[in-house]
Amino acid sequence: MSTLLLIHGAWHGAWCWYKLTPRLEAGGRRVLAPDLPSMGADTTPPAVITLDYWARFVADLAEREAEPVTLVAHSRGGVIASRAAELVPDRIRRIVYVAAYLLPARGTVATEARRDSHSLIPANMLPAASGVTCTVRAGVVREAFYGRCPDEDAGFACERLSPEPLKPLVTPLEITPERFGRVPRAYVETRFDRVISLAEQRRMQAALPCDPVFALDADHSPFLSQPDELARMLISI
Repeated sequence: MSTLLLIHGAWHGAWCWYKLTPRLEAGGRRVLAPDLPSMGADTTPPAVITLDYWARFVADLAEREAEPVTLVAHSRGGVIASRAAELVPDRIRRIVYVAAYLLPARGTVATEARRDSHSLIPANMLPAASGVTCTVRAGVVREAFYGRCPDEDAGFACERLSPEPLKPLVTPLEITPERFGRVPRAYVETRFDRVISLAEQRRMQAALPCDPVFALDADHSPFLSQPDELARMLISI
């Protein structure tokens, strides 16, 4: 049975997959959907979190499986998936970037986000006094993440967002053509995205082409706004 390892995005946790997971399982896929350390229900102190900490966490999960896994990475999860593929390329069957950061070597999420003039996030990030984490201004969360989600799902999600460790957002991505570069890539575009605009998604793909590429008339959270369509795409891959 093919295994999908879901990597959630910034400020989120494994809870965000609650509509998608049963649909994937009904389609015959095995699903692993962990909280990243320090996110969701995980109590790891955010001060210890680095990009490599998260990438090694994902790589370790992949190494425990009998067969290579497909990584399904959302948003900031894209940079974690890329780094995990660099660490254990033989354990990754494919990476599917779902409205995710697909960065070149030495790129950072922070730099890519700031160049996206249509994103609501950079101007509305609020660093904590500690300098360790950040949040998003409450007034833009609904529009940015859940613009096309049912009110019930948007409310459910807004109540569960947690502070995001800052270090991984500013850490240059270390990948090589010999390791990361040999792992097949697919992309799911979200046309009405206010976190990573469609133009930015396509600009990243132009630098690192993906095959296949799918498109959804969705916001940044298709696992909540279009779970049936997203599940069908992932199962088809």
